[in-house]
Amino acid sequence: MITIVSSSLNSESNSRLLALEAKRVLESEGHAVTWLDLRDLPLPLCDGGAAYGHPNVAIAGKMLADADAVIVATAIYNYDGNAAVKNLIELTGASWENKPVGFLCAAGGLSSYMSIMSLANSLMLDFRSVIVPRFVYATGSDFDADRISSADVVRRTADLARATARFGSALKAA
Repeated sequence: MITIVSSSLNSESNSRLLALEAKRVLESEGHAVTWLDLRDLPLPLCDGGAAYGHPNVAIAGKMLADADAVIVATAIYNYDGNAAVKNLIELTGASWENKPVGFLCAAGGLSSYMSIMSLANSLMLDFRSVIVPRFVYATGSDFDADRISSADVVRRTADLARATARFGSALKAA
């Protein structure tokens, strides 16, 4: 099973469009997918204490723990993944252990291309996540209203989804 995390809280999120495309591809190819949309599952801010006991944290943690692999769709802000996905990781840390993780990134411009690496490094070092060595980085020009307008981004999203599924299957078999 692959859990897809749509981390944007923005109702007009481009990263959510990437996540929905990955979901479409995986489901059309017969993969079991769970959908974790942080707009639908509000999480408390990580406070190092009481927040860990929130019922939505338990739900999110179980969805991630049960996954063979995770795809994270995030907007890029201030040269990093958004605050909501970082909060999710803080709240559910152990659920990420030894999981393949792929990234779908939506950003305003081209200059933050490598910005997802700080989040990837954190997952690798803190939770021994296996980072899928391909990710999607799309900018505003790759979208048109409520759809992905770039055929290249659609193709790369499908490639990322398939690669993450392969990594998840291989790691589970091992």
